Amino acid sequence: MTEMIAAEPAVAARCLGRLAADGSAAGLAGELRLAAAAGAPVVVVGCGTSEHGAIGVAAIMRDAWRTAGLAGQGPVPEQAFEASLEPHPGLCIAVSHDGGTWATTRAIEAARSVGARTAMITVSGRAPGAQGVDIVLETLERDQSYCHTVGYMSPLVAATAVGAALTGRPVDPALVRELMAAGIDSAATAAAEVIAAGLATTRPIITIGSGADRGPARELVLKLEEGTWIPAASRNLETFAHGHLPSTNASTGLVLILTERRARAERVARARQMLAAAGVIGIRVAGIFSADVAEALDPALTPLGRVVVPEAPDLPAPVAALLGTATPLQLIVERL
Repeated sequence: MTEMIAAEPAVAARCLGRLAADGSAAGLAGELRLAAAAGAPVVVVGCGTSEHGAIGVAAIMRDAWRTAGLAGQGPVPEQAFEASLEPHPGLCIAVSHDGGTWATTRAIEAARSVGARTAMITVSGRAPGAQGVDIVLETLERDQSYCHTVGYMSPLVAATAVGAALTGRPVDPALVRELMAAGIDSAATAAAEVIAAGLATTRPIITIGSGADRGPARELVLKLEEGTWIPAASRNLETFAHGHLPSTNASTGLVLILTERRARAERVARARQMLAAAGVIGIRVAGIFSADVAEALDPALTPLGRVVVPEAPDLPAPVAALLGTATPLQLIVERL
């Protein structure tokens, strides 16, 4: 896991360049345009880490869909098993790192049975689940982590390539590499060490996100429970204040992820109130923030510290949030 996290910035840059060059990202962008023209639903499915990857993929593609001026709501995420039970015609995009997840394969088969076009983001077109799929985006670099790291990041990069093809606005791989490297540089690593030490004795750990940060908050829960065996749960920013606070106390840990730059003022204002409540209770709080958010929130609100990542204004908002938080959330778990 340590080695995979360190490799991710370079892997992401290679993957983005490769998918932009091999035509597969443009091919899926074409499928999205056809679905929009037909008014057909587009669902992105996955299971486990790939489910959270699918949430991010849908967010990135939906943002590109709107930027491109396409009609309709754009791609939406669905859990693979649930999607297999209620398939939709239109376009089904599956996320599966190894391409062999049972529920995801079932979802693809069910979608095909009702006439949907299908696509898969996976490590290799030779994967079992990729057989018979209309378009395959190969990420090519296999994850060796006990807790999937590259397997979470790769579909987000693939979606970035598709979004660039859909909008006609190329994304510089060097910007992606720089953003992800900042999440594991010496400052980020030092902060992660302090956060991990503070969270190590907490039970449970609550993760909170808003907007594009909700997928990373859910992924952090999976990593915590899978890798550290610490019970964890994810809440939306507003949801946490509605009934969940009475179950918390000074032994509760909390990680707020806040990098989403759309509607930022409203998100930061509500986060400030939520963190103030957590402080009254004595919850042990840490954060993964973008640079401007870190400036806006008093350090006293996050007594365990925060990992700060760049704003990346030259990247689409969900891309900056999702790729900017990928390495820090993994690093905190690895330190734990």
